[in-house]
Amino acid sequence: SSPPAHANADWTIDQDWAAYSDSEHDVWDTLFARQSEMLPGRASSAFLNGLDILQLSKPGIPDFAELNQILMDATGWEVVAVPGLVPDDIFFEHLANRRFVSGNFIRKPDQLDYLQEPDIFHDVFGHVPMLADQRFADYMAAYGRGGLRALKFGTLEQLARLYWYTVEFGLIQESEGLRIYGAGIVSSYGESVFALDDDSPNRIMFDLERVLRTQYRIDDYQQNYFVIPSLDELLRVTVETDFKPVYDHISDMPEISIAEIVKGDVVLNMGTQEYANSKTGQATII
Repeated sequence: SSPPAHANADWTIDQDWAAYSDSEHDVWDTLFARQSEMLPGRASSAFLNGLDILQLSKPGIPDFAELNQILMDATGWEVVAVPGLVPDDIFFEHLANRRFVSGNFIRKPDQLDYLQEPDIFHDVFGHVPMLADQRFADYMAAYGRGGLRALKFGTLEQLARLYWYTVEFGLIQESEGLRIYGAGIVSSYGESVFALDDDSPNRIMFDLERVLRTQYRIDDYQQNYFVIPSLDELLRVTVETDFKPVYDHISDMPEISIAEIVKGDVVLNMGTQEYANSKTGQATII
């Protein structure tokens, strides 16, 4: 598909920061104040550090020109504006070259809690702080390269699940306990609470094959969250794994439905902070 008339061949457009209205800046400030107040003790240290590094706390929608100077110094990434969702190949090409695409529009005041298409608050507040962490920045570039390969293999559906369950809805185990780092959670007031506090979802220790087989929902809070032990481990697994044999191995296996627990899952029991391994039925206190 070809880019909209006002976009470049890579679908990028000018952010046109000067065109934002006062009320649009107000929407950003409202969302920012609400999220940043509730995230300490919930968001991962990498996310909170990223907020500080990028100086996102000043009022109004960030100007990408300023933001990119800081981000480029930190990890060699930049944010580029696009008119909306872009084709998969364009998206992966940008990621592989350390460019994160962001919508340049912001939700309306009556859409604070739910938006179907990602806006600049989701994209910049949700995603960009993690890109200030070198490990996560390298993971995202590796994901972009993997996406370009997946297009050739016809395995995009499987790879998309990795993005969904890490970049958008990932949890991480830190010394103080479980924390959120996925952009879909940190940019959502309701899910920031639900993901850590609610009894209903399964919190399953990350396993690459398991994630690639697991379906997800886009219209409600998640029922499965995958927990990485560290960003180092997420990066290591992605960079050291040749995904092609993994795709081949799981091609004959059934998909795993939303909220299902399967043999071999290591599930975190939130109430007692213990792992229950469904293979042995035994719990290990951590």
